[in-house]
Amino acid sequence: MDYIVNTLTNLVHQTAFMSLTWGNYLMIAVACVFLYLAIRHGFEPLLLVPIAFGMLLVNIYPDIMTPFSEGKAGGLLYYFYVLDEWAILPSLIFMGVGAMTDFGPLIANPKSFILGAAAQFGIFAAYFGAIAMGFNGKAAAAISIIGGADGPTSIFLCSKLGQTQIMGPIAVAAYSYMSLVPIIQPPIMRLMTTKKERQIKMGQLRPVSKLEKILFPVIVTIVVAMILPTTAPLVGLLMLGNLFRESGVVRQLTDTASNALMYIVVILLGTSVGATTSAEAFLNIDTLKIVALGLIAFSFGTATGCLFGKIMCVFSGGTINPLIGSAGVSAVPMAARVSQKVGSEEDPTNFLLMHAMGPNVAGVIGTAVVAGVFMAVFGVG
Repeated sequence: MDYIVNTLTNLVHQTAFMSLTWGNYLMIAVACVFLYLAIRHGFEPLLLVPIAFGMLLVNIYPDIMTPFSEGKAGGLLYYFYVLDEWAILPSLIFMGVGAMTDFGPLIANPKSFILGAAAQFGIFAAYFGAIAMGFNGKAAAAISIIGGADGPTSIFLCSKLGQTQIMGPIAVAAYSYMSLVPIIQPPIMRLMTTKKERQIKMGQLRPVSKLEKILFPVIVTIVVAMILPTTAPLVGLLMLGNLFRESGVVRQLTDTASNALMYIVVILLGTSVGATTSAEAFLNIDTLKIVALGLIAFSFGTATGCLFGKIMCVFSGGTINPLIGSAGVSAVPMAARVSQKVGSEEDPTNFLLMHAMGPNVAGVIGTAVVAGVFMAVFGVG
């Protein structure tokens, strides 16, 4: 009888119920909310599903993120996380994005670079806000990149600046805001524009030749990497993926980069990012500050994008719809789709998607460039 009692007692003590805190239960609830938003409402499910499940796992079984030590193997998701710390997974994500993205709208309308740059003002607003809240310079820089709504760049810069202790909140905030673009952006876009401006129809973009599409990634890589060499892993792989796509001679590499490899990396990146959100690491005042700063940065970037869109609208004689400026944040292609959606609500015959893709792609490059600027400022190679 004692054997049975001892066995059952040991079994009970091995269950997670005996070790979970209220914080763990709260994070499990947050994970379930993320899963609901991803599955029921389709908010970037490719990102939110693995992130939410990583969050779920680490708060039930914390040892899944136990670091490797001599004589003791690390937890499964710890090894995925190491690839984040080494900036391998974010760089591979960029290659997949490049292979999936048509840079034609940006090439056809180079003015889009202005709108892509304008949306980066949110990053600098968050940087100074983080400094004011007591974060050091490197931590403030890592936090501020959330304003570009670019998860891979946020993780990349965080690892390069040695701010891995706040990588979890930063990554989750960045990916969460990417997923919530359809909710956050429209009210700001409507606030910053008039009904008349939202109804502006833009002319068809000029055709872009194959030669232009091939030369673009090569030229951008040379120019950007020569000025800011530290951006080479991000910009270089983004442009390499795009060159795969546009060259037309490596279809197998294009398919692999944009499908199999991309989705494998998303699984590893998403679950490892989610697994950094244990209650002990996530539920603190700094995390709340990071989430708030990210929202401020993202909102400010959306607003400045629309503002510059309004300025360009005036100088173009009313031929540019300011809504496309909001797509200057890096959430590709979700931000461009939101520009299209808000524009079509005013006029169902208004098609802004391809025009918005120009600032959207420019925003990806712009966020990577800003990350390179921060690395240069802090002397990180």
